[in-house]
Amino acid sequence: MTIVLPGAPADPQLPGKPTAMGLRFDGGEGDFVRLAARGALLQFVTFGFYRFWLNTEVRRHLWTHTSLDGDHLEYTGSGRELLVGFLFALAILVPIYLIYFLIGVEVERFQAFGSVPLGLFTLFFGQFAIYRARRYRLTRTVWRGVRFWMQGSGWAYAVRSFGWLLLVIATLGLAWPWRAASLERYKMRHTFYGDLGGAFSARPWAFFRRGVWLWLLAATPVLLFIAAGMAYGMSEQERSQPAMALAIAGGVMSLPVPFIWPWFRALEWRWWASGVRFGDIFLESDLRGAQILKLYLKFAIIASIVSGGAAGLMFGVGAVIVERIFNGKADFDSIGAIFESNQILLVAGSLVGYLVVGLSVGVVQRYFFQREMWTIVTRSLTIHHVESAEGVAARGEAANAIGEGLADSLDVAGF
Repeated sequence: MTIVLPGAPADPQLPGKPTAMGLRFDGGEGDFVRLAARGALLQFVTFGFYRFWLNTEVRRHLWTHTSLDGDHLEYTGSGRELLVGFLFALAILVPIYLIYFLIGVEVERFQAFGSVPLGLFTLFFGQFAIYRARRYRLTRTVWRGVRFWMQGSGWAYAVRSFGWLLLVIATLGLAWPWRAASLERYKMRHTFYGDLGGAFSARPWAFFRRGVWLWLLAATPVLLFIAAGMAYGMSEQERSQPAMALAIAGGVMSLPVPFIWPWFRALEWRWWASGVRFGDIFLESDLRGAQILKLYLKFAIIASIVSGGAAGLMFGVGAVIVERIFNGKADFDSIGAIFESNQILLVAGSLVGYLVVGLSVGVVQRYFFQREMWTIVTRSLTIHHVESAEGVAARGEAANAIGEGLADSLDVAGF
């Protein structure tokens, strides 16, 4: 069953019943887990540099196992491109951070406010990087021999995004649907499939009406805790009971807050899909919040088991090594003396343990938030008027990977 949100009516331009097709994903779970596990091992031995090739392999796996109307997507990017883009990004960012550090040393009296302009710069520049990274990924995505591509200015997008973000903060999040609609309109009107231009038609009011109850669930406990703090500021005789009651109410109302994010993401993605257009082609989605919530819960459980098992394994290996060194006659004082005189060994062992646990959890994270999320979202989509893409002519050129490198170095890289 698909739900048509406002902004996604059946296109009246084509006669008869619209042709509707679903995306098909046929990638094997075992293949992906082996890919992610091998990538984690190679990241370990290459001090993390293999991640550029791992990201490429993951995308190629997902793209090539996703098909529409019998034709699979292709991903033409390479790990070398991502590495070069990352190095170029470092060449841009490192001098900026160095200059900022030197200025901060000279004006130590303003050190308390030093993080503010750096944070604002990172936030603004991160939006530029997000736009350029999307442009790179689109130009590496091919269907039926025709690439997607993108124009537009990353700086114009960054200004637009940053301005809207300030308004979102000023309205305590209520302006988010209008920000999302404005940014999607800018991105989609500069997005093309061959010579077929994109557009975005979903209305922000539709998003707001369906999501305002989530905002209320998130805002109510905050307001109650603020009220409790104000009640606590009353006189000694008056403050105890009202403050206690408000604090308890805030605690009760905060219980569903951790479950809001999955519902919000599903709502936003469903709304976004309802507005995407390429000529006569439009999308529908029946994605549900319960699907995303189930994914998060599975990740939390499996990640806890895997991280605990990896930590236990490392502890066991360390215990065996200690036992072999001391022939079973070790005591806490002798072990402590060894570690105190070999602090580098202790730090190295701790670092190895941290990496093993982190990379193990990374495999689980990739499985749930890349493969499973991709599977759920793609299978929820229904695409109408696919036949309109049959006469599309190839256009556009491949973009460089500097934007992807910037997004990666700023830790704002999307998928």
